[in-house]
Amino acid sequence: MSYAAQIKIPATYMRGGTSKGVFFKVEDLPLAAQQAGAARDQVLLRVIGSPDPYGKQIDGMGGATSSTSKTVLLSKSTKTDHDVDYLFGQVSIDKAFVDWSGNCGNLTAAVGSFAISQGLVAAERIPENGICTVRIWQVNIGKTIIAHVPITNGQVQETGDFELDGVTFPAAEVQIEFLDPSDDGEDGGAMFPTGNLVDTLEVPEVGAFQATLINAGIPTIFIQAEDLGYSGTELQDDINADSAALARFEKIRAYGALKMGLIQDVAEAEKRQHTPKVAFVAKPKSYTASSGKAIEQQDIDVLVRALSMGKLHHAMMGTAAVAIGAAAAIPGTLVNLAAGGGEKQAVRFGHPSGTLRVGAEAIVEAGQWQVKKAIMSRSARVLMEGWVRIPADSF
Repeated sequence: MSYAAQIKIPATYMRGGTSKGVFFKVEDLPLAAQQAGAARDQVLLRVIGSPDPYGKQIDGMGGATSSTSKTVLLSKSTKTDHDVDYLFGQVSIDKAFVDWSGNCGNLTAAVGSFAISQGLVAAERIPENGICTVRIWQVNIGKTIIAHVPITNGQVQETGDFELDGVTFPAAEVQIEFLDPSDDGEDGGAMFPTGNLVDTLEVPEVGAFQATLINAGIPTIFIQAEDLGYSGTELQDDINADSAALARFEKIRAYGALKMGLIQDVAEAEKRQHTPKVAFVAKPKSYTASSGKAIEQQDIDVLVRALSMGKLHHAMMGTAAVAIGAAAAIPGTLVNLAAGGGEKQAVRFGHPSGTLRVGAEAIVEAGQWQVKKAIMSRSARVLMEGWVRIPADSF
C-alpha cells in the first residue's frame, strides 16, 4: 500500500497579544487553498491538528485552547490606501470546521510585523528607525485597522520593556487603532442591533437577564456577573471546570446571537462558535490574578470576564476589549454602569490575568451611537519560521 508524501508550506508561528497562531502568505498556500472553500479549510485544519476528539491537537500546531487554535492569511491589499489584507480563521479543536465570522484582535498585533517582514509593505514606507504605520484591511469584518510597529535599523523591533498581563515576558509595544469598529456590515446592522443599550435576554430553561448586545470589534453579549451568580473576580478554573456553567453560557450565547440577528435559528450557533462572545461584568473589587499578582480595586474601573470558543479566556480577546471600550464609552450600557456611569474615553478593566486599558471615542450621529476609534497596546513576536508539513492528501 502506498501513502501520500508530506508537502511543505512556508509559514511563521507568531504570538500576537495573548494569542498564538500560524501565519501564511496566501500566495504560499497550495493553489487549491488560495481561495475560500473546502480545500482551504482542510489545509488549515490539518496544519492546526483538528478535528481532535482528544482535544489536545497533538498532531498539529494548535495548542488546544481558543487562544492557540488560530490561523492568519495575509496578502497585499486590494483596497486603496491599505497595505495588507488580513483574513483570520478560528479553527475548532474537536470539530471539522474553521470559523471565519470574526476578527482576532490579539493576533492583529502581529499582522503589521509579519507584513513588514514578508515584503507586503512597500519599502519606502518603512523607516530606518522609528514607527512604521501599517494600514490593514480586516477582511472578515470589512474594517480598517492601523498598526504602529516599531522599527530599529530597518527591521521590526520585537524586544522591549512593554508588559502585557497574560504574557510572561516583556516585548516591544505595538499600538493598534480599530477604526469605526462598530459593525455596520451584513451581520448585525447598527452597533446596537436591537436599538437598545440594555435588553432583556430570555433564555429557555436558564432565565431572563439584562444584557447589552453590541457590535463593536466583535459581536458581544454583556451580562451582569451578579445575575449569573458570579462576583466578576473568577479565574479560568472557576468556570471551565464547571460543565453545567459552560452549557448555560453556550445557551445564553446562542439565544443572544438569535436576538442580535446573527443567526436565524439557535441551532446555527454550533457552526458559529467564534461569534458572538459572551462576557460578564461587575463593579471593581480587589482580587488575585492567575499569575498571583494582586489587582487592587482602585487600580481598575470595571471587572470583565469573557468566554471564547466555549471556555473562559485566560486574559481578554483583543476584539472583545474593543467591545468593552466601546460599551464603556456609552452612558447607560451595562459595562458603562459597572464602571461607574457617565462619559468615558478610556477604561482599565480587570481580567483573569491582570488588567488592560482600552480607549474609545463614541459620538452620536443621526440619532445612533457610533464609535469612531478604539485604541489599545499589545505586543508581538516571531516564535518560529520556516515550513509546516501536512500530508498531500489532506485536501
